[in-house]
Amino acid sequence: MEQVTGTEFGLVHLQVAPITSGPAIGSLAAGIAAIVISFAALCFGVSGAEAGWGGWVAGAFALLSVLACGGAVGAAVIARRQIAGTGEPWRVRFTGRGLTTAGIICGLIGALLAVLSLAMGLTLQLS
Repeated sequence: MEQVTGTEFGLVHLQVAPITSGPAIGSLAAGIAAIVISFAALCFGVSGAEAGWGGWVAGAFALLSVLACGGAVGAAVIARRQIAGTGEPWRVRFTGRGLTTAGIICGLIGALLAVLSLAMGLTLQLS
C-alpha cells in the first residue's frame, strides 16, 4: 500500500494473477487426440485391409480425427478471443496463446495423417 502524498490515505493496487485459458488447454488436448486417433486409423486400415473391413474402420477413425481437429480449431478461436479481450490490470488476465497455436497445429497434423491413413488403407484393401 502506497501513501497518497500530502494525506493520510493509502492507495491500493489490485493485481490479479494471470490464468491459463481453459479453451486453450482444451484445444491442445483435442489436437493431441486427433493425432492419436489418426494412428488408430492407420493401424486398423492396414491390419484389416486383407479381411476387407480396414477401409471402413479407417474411414470411421479418420472422420473422428477430422472432428477432433475441428474441435481443436474451434476451441483455439474461442481461447484467442478470450485472451485478446483481457488487458486491464483489474480484470482477470488469460494466457495460453502458445497452447492455442499448438492445438491448431496438432489438430491439422492429426487430420492430415488420418486422411493419408484412410487413403493408404483403401489402397491396400483394393489392391
